[in-house]
Amino acid sequence: MRIGVFGATGAIGGQIVAEAVERGHEVTAFTRDPDRFGPVADGVAWQVADALDPASIAASIGGLDVVVSAINAGRGVAETIANADVFPRAARAMIEALASHPDIRLIVMGGAGSLEVRPGLTVVDTEGFAEGLPEALGVPVEYVIPVRAGAEALNLYRTSNRNWTYISPSAGRIESGERTGLFRIGGDQLLVRADGTSDISLEDLAMAAVDEAETARHVKRRFTVGY
Repeated sequence: MRIGVFGATGAIGGQIVAEAVERGHEVTAFTRDPDRFGPVADGVAWQVADALDPASIAASIGGLDVVVSAINAGRGVAETIANADVFPRAARAMIEALASHPDIRLIVMGGAGSLEVRPGLTVVDTEGFAEGLPEALGVPVEYVIPVRAGAEALNLYRTSNRNWTYISPSAGRIESGERTGLFRIGGDQLLVRADGTSDISLEDLAMAAVDEAETARHVKRRFTVGY
């Protein structure tokens, strides 16, 4: 399978590249900055492309089977808040670009904030999130801005006719850990352990993304992954 990964220099995108190559897929790793190209490796071709420019995307993805968008808004909390509009902008650009490549499937690596903690109530709209949870995690309350921007991007995909899939991880920090394969798959509801925690390792999140690339089980749907 030929898989393209936007945001390939980030933690999530880079792990997806590694997972896909390990499974024998041909990967094109995209970045806007050629100075950030990763090491030359079998199965990986690095290419310059701008995930916010539909013309650049369309010119770059021809011949691919699946495109993964793993872009982020910044390298820290403050930068992510300041650049939150990247998520809906990237969604609009990708939707437009895929008009000329209707057979390519899109997998978007999103956030947990739009998942429901109970019917009709999302994580970002809970009282705990807005008034205390982000600061307890070392994140300011203003972090609701990029979370809502991610939800806006999800709604854009939902109203498009593209072959998209949106992956929301669990709510905890996504950090390097173990590749276990022992995770659960859900729909629009936040997955929580019996002890109240909600998490997923970087390695297992990448595994879930490449599983979806191979199986296409959630086309035109969002799903979540967690322990």
